[in-house]
Amino acid sequence: MSTGTGLKEARERRVRTGGVDLCVAELGDPARPTVLLVHGYPDSKEVWSEVAERLAERFHVVLYDVRGHGRSTAPAPLRGGFTLEKLTDDFLAVADAVSPDRPVHLVGHDWGSVQAWEFVTVARTEGRIASFTSMSGPSLDHLGHWIKRRAKRPTPRGMAQLIGQGAKSWYVYVLHTPVLPELAWRGPLGRQWPKILRRTEKLHDTSYPTPSLPQDAAHGAWLYRDNVRARLSSPRTDAYAHAPVQLITPTGDAFLSERLYDDLEHWAPGLVRRTLPAKHWVPRTRPDQLASWIGDFVLAHEDHEEGGHPPEGTGTSTDAGTGTRTSPGAGTGAAPSGPYAQRFGGQLVLVTGAAGGIGRATAFAFAEAGARIVAVDLDLEGAARTAELSRLIGAPAAWAEQTDVGDGQAMEKLAEKVATEYGIVDVLVNNAGIGLSGAFLDTTAEDWKKVLDVNLWGVIHGCRVFGRQMAERGQGGHIVNTASAAAYQPSKALPAYSTSKAAVLMLSECLRAELAGQGIGVSAICPGFVNTGITSTARFTGVSTEEQERRRRKAARLYGLRNYPPEKVADAVLRAVVRNQAVVPVTPEARGARLLSRIAPGALRAIARVEPPL
Repeated sequence: MSTGTGLKEARERRVRTGGVDLCVAELGDPARPTVLLVHGYPDSKEVWSEVAERLAERFHVVLYDVRGHGRSTAPAPLRGGFTLEKLTDDFLAVADAVSPDRPVHLVGHDWGSVQAWEFVTVARTEGRIASFTSMSGPSLDHLGHWIKRRAKRPTPRGMAQLIGQGAKSWYVYVLHTPVLPELAWRGPLGRQWPKILRRTEKLHDTSYPTPSLPQDAAHGAWLYRDNVRARLSSPRTDAYAHAPVQLITPTGDAFLSERLYDDLEHWAPGLVRRTLPAKHWVPRTRPDQLASWIGDFVLAHEDHEEGGHPPEGTGTSTDAGTGTRTSPGAGTGAAPSGPYAQRFGGQLVLVTGAAGGIGRATAFAFAEAGARIVAVDLDLEGAARTAELSRLIGAPAAWAEQTDVGDGQAMEKLAEKVATEYGIVDVLVNNAGIGLSGAFLDTTAEDWKKVLDVNLWGVIHGCRVFGRQMAERGQGGHIVNTASAAAYQPSKALPAYSTSKAAVLMLSECLRAELAGQGIGVSAICPGFVNTGITSTARFTGVSTEEQERRRRKAARLYGLRNYPPEKVADAVLRAVVRNQAVVPVTPEARGARLLSRIAPGALRAIARVEPPL
């Protein structure tokens, strides 16, 4: 039997427990590991529909309407019917019905996560949970201790955290008032809630929330009344997780501060942390990323000795350019590490100009953080080497693609192939570029075409084809365009190159304004003198072949003496994505020129007249 909205392929059953009938839906092959998804407030199980459909390709996925929500019946009376103890009874009944012989992998969002923390920390569920992924819902016991520690020994920072979270938790106080929340949800608030979600969370799916919302929200108020005050005043001291825990924290959550989880390693040793630039309802806004992280965590903690081999359909792929077969979520080299591992693990990052220099260093930096890499370059051998090394560094998977970024049709084909075979890109780094030096009057129309095709049109094509895919997916993303300090620092020796980079900078600013409302960030990276191989391929107009080679050697020598490594630019790229920075000058001279361009542009114009030392 189909459940209807959003879960058309699901099989439905009823599970009787504690005086209520729970509506349980299943997708995927029951022989595979079971992933059990628990929804929050004021949702029903349909909040998970998009995540569930993605996970069902690899796992046995189970969802159920919490008592009093969706198509599950409500306890009578409501008061006292939603305690964590009774919710734990419900979980065990569902787990025993859908996976009697194997532990389940538990996933909770919002109040689904709050109650799941109870499941994973009480003795009677030990052995029934293989792993737990938590998002946007802390343990009430952990929260109680968090509050008590800060109140008992007040510090300015601790008090600020308490006040900040107190302000975010305004709705908790409201839900404790008698009758009024029920009247609001069954009246104007229930009617306006879909519009509120569309406006605040940027949700565009009209199938969610479901028509049962007003009744679900009215019943769910008792989740707070039956549990919050009692647990916060007397939190358990033995609330330690007996299964591996993955914490996914949306950085834009309007209801929960990131600081709530500062002490979580004390309660969940070996905790895996992930952060996501999103708001509260991530099961609806970021289903691809959640499915990837949940799937990888499940496979990492699935006991294959009991189940035989890894479940069929977990996926392998062939690396273009090398023929190496890789499994998503199982890199061949080092584990993800570094300060950005919790942010980029499992994301798909495409880097152009990846065969060397800044492009290769950027691919490596994302690989070290656990991202999947698509290395794009006209030099296929160099791109394949970058992909190979990325896997050794920590990328779960990496592929090489040969493409001329200045060819619009080639970029269209690349985008189609990447979307079909690897997925929609989460981070795009338009880095490919060529150098051209020479006076304007010595620069031919063909010279201009070559530099603009790669440096400008390559960025335009990348933003157009991959940016459109990001926008259509509706789950955000980030675009990084490599400009240059030359974008705002005029030079008599670099008219074509500087023009191309100035155009990239302005394009980035315009695109940032356009895509901001869709959760897609855009950053322009502006390096100064960086020691890369671009000097060996740069062209010098208006001189003989011998003189061009001499100038290349001289430029390479000067850049070598400067010796600013591309790895520092790569660090700036990752930092720009995390912080959603607009314009990022890299190197001291780039920052200095940026400052002069704002406060003393005349000084830069004077410097532009100086003959370069070549």
